[in-house]
Amino acid sequence: MTNTYGDGISCQIPTMNVTPYVTRTGSWMDPYEPYYLDPVYNNADNDDDNIPDNPGQILYHIPTRTGQKSNQNVNLGFSMTMSIPLSKKAQRNCMEAVAIHNDYRKQLTANKRLDFELARLKNCGELIKSGVTFHKKSPYATICADVVVQGVNTIRPHTHSIPPSTEVTQITAPKGDASDLGTFSIGNTPE
Repeated sequence: MTNTYGDGISCQIPTMNVTPYVTRTGSWMDPYEPYYLDPVYNNADNDDDNIPDNPGQILYHIPTRTGQKSNQNVNLGFSMTMSIPLSKKAQRNCMEAVAIHNDYRKQLTANKRLDFELARLKNCGELIKSGVTFHKKSPYATICADVVVQGVNTIRPHTHSIPPSTEVTQITAPKGDASDLGTFSIGNTPE
């Protein structure tokens, strides 16, 4: 038996095959005749000359068993074969190659998982930083639920309410020449 592990690695391992079997055989003769009629001849020698008086004359028939019968045979058992690789060194080298191959495949899978998690972290972080997230009831909200954005000085758009004031502020604008640019005043208007 050969086990194949991918990338061209295949190892033959010791095997034992056990095959149970049941066989039945039957034999018979056709046509089946359990009896035959055996003729009884007239061997009478009434004149004592050692010659039958009526040679070939059949007096009667005797039913005789033929001995013909059917034969039945049932065999039960199992057969067993064993196959063992003769080179232990080749077997050991092949199993070592299998172990290295399996470790390599596990590392490839871990690398792919790390690439996936880093891409998810980067994309979720950028979206959260820009203010885009899934609604908390969305089935996809868990995709970025464990991503935390820290050290970002971002103020989200918001509004404030300013209470109305009773004071009126007067601003005096410059009159138009360059000397007046730095002299304008803000003051309260008299009531």
